[in-house]
Amino acid sequence: MFPEHTDVLVVGAGPTGLAVAATLAGHGVRATVVDRLATPPVTSRAAVVHAGTLEVLDRIGVAAPLVSRGLPANRFTVRDRDRVLLTVPFGRLPSRYPYALMVSQSETEAVLADRLTALGGRVLRPYELTGLALDDGGATARFAGGETVRARWVVGADGMHSTVRELAGIDFGGPADPGESFLLADVRVDSALPRDQTALFLAPQGPLVWAPLPDGVVRLVAAVADAPRDPDAARFQALLDERGPARRPDRVTELLWRSRFRVHHRIAGAYRAGRVVLAGDAAHVHSPAGGQGMNLGLRDAVALGDALAAVLAGRPATVLDGYALARRPLAEEVLGFSDRLTRLTTLPPAGRPLRDLLLRAASLLPPARQRLAVRLAGFEPDRGAIPR
Repeated sequence: MFPEHTDVLVVGAGPTGLAVAATLAGHGVRATVVDRLATPPVTSRAAVVHAGTLEVLDRIGVAAPLVSRGLPANRFTVRDRDRVLLTVPFGRLPSRYPYALMVSQSETEAVLADRLTALGGRVLRPYELTGLALDDGGATARFAGGETVRARWVVGADGMHSTVRELAGIDFGGPADPGESFLLADVRVDSALPRDQTALFLAPQGPLVWAPLPDGVVRLVAAVADAPRDPDAARFQALLDERGPARRPDRVTELLWRSRFRVHHRIAGAYRAGRVVLAGDAAHVHSPAGGQGMNLGLRDAVALGDALAAVLAGRPATVLDGYALARRPLAEEVLGFSDRLTRLTTLPPAGRPLRDLLLRAASLLPPARQRLAVRLAGFEPDRGAIPR
């Protein structure tokens, strides 16, 4: 039954929304989670959960079941065809999870949904938000089917095209261009590449990411000039042929799923507007370089769940301002990092020899490799942390 009142309305049941609700449930707060889709998606873009994120997810009982469904990648390599330019090992990370966990976003969502269910919560589907009337005491949300709910707080976890953000009047700054174009696919391949590491291939035509997933699947992500609507297996074979291994080329044996997307670099003008708070892609979007997007959103979610629980327990609402003040600089840092990685992979021909030389030099310096491993892992300072 659709409720008439709720303490927290979470709009969006992707990883961020589910993690906010699970965090709240762990504090004894039952949020109302709604999503416009009738069923959870079974395919998705994100394919890695980093060590810093696993440390945060462990606090809400999600890390162990997620690890059981994933494939640990012990290192990250940057390559020019068969030549390894840089190797970044994760084995010395200051973490119980010294690896990058390769796991489909749909699996991450399933684990979070299971945890939410175990804590007594659930997702209401399909409910599409169409209106949001805000006042000092909360918000009245209206849905396409005519349902309404009165909420003390509203969480916008509904992605880059967030209806919550739009209805709350929060701007989403960024360039007016259509954004970077990418193709991605889950494939099975006949490959000599090791399955305990991910690889970023640098090529004149653009970068290609080769990432192993459980059950013999490989995720391919490639920047292209203009991604076709319905790419076939031959298109991904061509990408491997022009950018991937040369001496022992990969061969695509099965195309399981494919898609295309464009990525912008944007941050919301504010993370909070009155009784509305944003998290995840509703607050920030950027290049997939480094696999930081979903990870940042998950860490947003747990921080926001803690902050909302504290406010509902009697702490002043300024705690949520603290959340916003702490999370926005972290998003700006991630956007800058992913933008630098993207620029590194797409240098014009004249700059590539020097880039490759610098990468090979960095690979010989253990401190440089360790700094990059820690940066990719997503460890964060405890700025604005809410006492538990």
